[in-house]
Amino acid sequence: MPTIRTEPLTAAAFAPFGQVIDTSRPPLGINAGTTQRFHDLARIELAGAGARPLISIFRGQHKSFPVALTVMERHPLGSQAFQPLSNRVFLVSVAPDDNGLPGVPRAFLTAPGQGVNIAMNTWHSPLTALEDVSDFLVVDRGGEGDNLVLVNYPTPYTVVLSV
Repeated sequence: MPTIRTEPLTAAAFAPFGQVIDTSRPPLGINAGTTQRFHDLARIELAGAGARPLISIFRGQHKSFPVALTVMERHPLGSQAFQPLSNRVFLVSVAPDDNGLPGVPRAFLTAPGQGVNIAMNTWHSPLTALEDVSDFLVVDRGGEGDNLVLVNYPTPYTVVLSV
C-alpha cells in the first residue's frame, strides 16, 4: 500500500480543500462584553433545489495509526464542517479531483480543538477520530438531491503519523 504521512493542519496548506476552523484570530466582544465571538470562521456552501443548512452531532469511533485509507467521499451540493466538541485531535484526509475520481490524498493532523470546513465537491475521507470516541458538531447541507458520492481506492493508502 502507498504511504501518506500526516502534516500539520494550517490555513495555507488546507486552502485548496476548504477552511480551517480555529480561534487563533482575535474575537469580537459582544453581549455587553460578556461574550467573545469568533466570527465568520467558514464559508458554508449550499447548492441545488430546496437546499438548507443542517446542524448535526456525529460520534466518531477512534482509529489508531497506521490508518488505512480505503474510501473517499464528496458532497457535490454543499460544504461540510466538522468541529470537535472536545479538545482532541483528529485526522482529515482530502484529495484533489482527478477526472472525477479522488487523486493522491493528503492527510492533515489537527491541533487540539481545530475544526475544518471541507469545500463543496471536495474529496475527503470519512470522519476519523484518533484519541477516543469523539463528538463533532457538523454543519452541512440538507434538502432535495443526492449530495453524496463514494469511491473506493483500487489500492488503499496507509496514513502514518509524521515524526
